[in-house]
Amino acid sequence: MMDAAEIAQCVLRIALALAFIVIGVSHFVAAPARTMAAMIPPALRQKWIPSPRALVTITGLCEIAGGLGLLWEPSRFIAGIALVLFLIAVFPANVYAAEHPKRFGKAALPFWPRYFGQVALIALCLLAAI
Repeated sequence: MMDAAEIAQCVLRIALALAFIVIGVSHFVAAPARTMAAMIPPALRQKWIPSPRALVTITGLCEIAGGLGLLWEPSRFIAGIALVLFLIAVFPANVYAAEHPKRFGKAALPFWPRYFGQVALIALCLLAAI
């Protein structure tokens, strides 16, 4: 029988997994994918880096895989670490959107709330991974 902490951790894993899977799937929906591609900062639009649309596809696959990985015990730890690295990697796109609120609307959360939200999400991924 699981104690309260184990139940809470299980609920956290399921909630995070669902969130990452749903958000990952949104990378394959036309309108959100266009917005996400536009959020790729100009500094990352280099010939040696995949196109913004390809990056959106790759990040969507990463989110889906990370979410699924949290649900399977043998992959849970590595999935949690991978999601932490993912959240760090996509942060520049969130900063770029925050700098251009008129262009990105609701996707352009102000920098500091986005920063603290990202830090909290990283902490939750680490907690779910153990």
